[in-house]
Amino acid sequence: MVRQTKWRIAVLYGGDSSERDISIQTGEAVAAALDERGHYVRPVDVRNRSLNDLDRADCDLAFIAMHGAFGEDGQVQLLLETRDLPYTGSGVEASRLAMDKPAAKECFAAHGIPTPEYAALSEDSPHEEIRAAVVSMGFPQIVKPAREGSSIGVTVARSVLEATHGLKKCFELDNRALVERMIRGRELTVAILGRRTLPIIELIYPGPVFDERAKYTDGVTQHIINPKLLEGVAGEVRAVALRAHDALGCRDVSRVDMILAEDDTPFVLEVNTIPGMTPVSLVPDAARAAGIEFPELCETLARYALRRTAARKRNREPGVDGWAIDERP
Repeated sequence: MVRQTKWRIAVLYGGDSSERDISIQTGEAVAAALDERGHYVRPVDVRNRSLNDLDRADCDLAFIAMHGAFGEDGQVQLLLETRDLPYTGSGVEASRLAMDKPAAKECFAAHGIPTPEYAALSEDSPHEEIRAAVVSMGFPQIVKPAREGSSIGVTVARSVLEATHGLKKCFELDNRALVERMIRGRELTVAILGRRTLPIIELIYPGPVFDERAKYTDGVTQHIINPKLLEGVAGEVRAVALRAHDALGCRDVSRVDMILAEDDTPFVLEVNTIPGMTPVSLVPDAARAAGIEFPELCETLARYALRRTAARKRNREPGVDGWAIDERP
């Protein structure tokens, strides 16, 4: 199956999460790219979490292009595994961990990966506990839902009152939230493809955080590829990104978002296991800078999934990324 020229690929996109609109953009872009490479593509808008629509598709693999709940949190991955259908990206547990910000933070801490100080809170936490956590973090601080992406529900709080309002907004989206110390510095992101770190990108945008408008509106954010960094810092940034990817057990592709503090310490903010694949997205930009055009990038991810399945059928033990793949697309 891996050696065939054309594959039958179901592109799963859309869904019912708060990131549905972005998922549609990613899915449409991926479907067009795979079609350009000559594959048989069936776009599947996952409105029904039973995946009944997929059951009627005759396909070799599923390309997951769904952001947010059910797409990135391990749920759709588990359903695909019960169908024994190969799929792109990280597995069930890595997806769950990366999507759950407090759980990911615990994992980073356990592996000695620098990450901003934080406190995890739930909507039923006592008021005194919430206030103590907020005050201990200092200001400004970042308040965000535990399991949302695309900066949905994120607040930059400069006072207890603003943090309280931010938590209220979070609890409308999730029953848990994260309060994180805001570190001043340069925002960097590193995409990982297979076992390869792609060129570092620095993000220059208006406002205090890389919010939904900055991420998905063309022209709002500058992507500075291979930004000027002191000698040795770029290597450390890439190494920390790969450590974060590995600590969560990610495979195939991820995007590691970081703040490079004023003392050049790279602090990991989060790891995205299904990064955006829109015309203004970061991973396609990084891949292009490495000589990999978007259609080739999408085909490479499909190939990884098929190789992993072939390895399993040969009863070979998968590694961290599921298969000892050639890093070259």
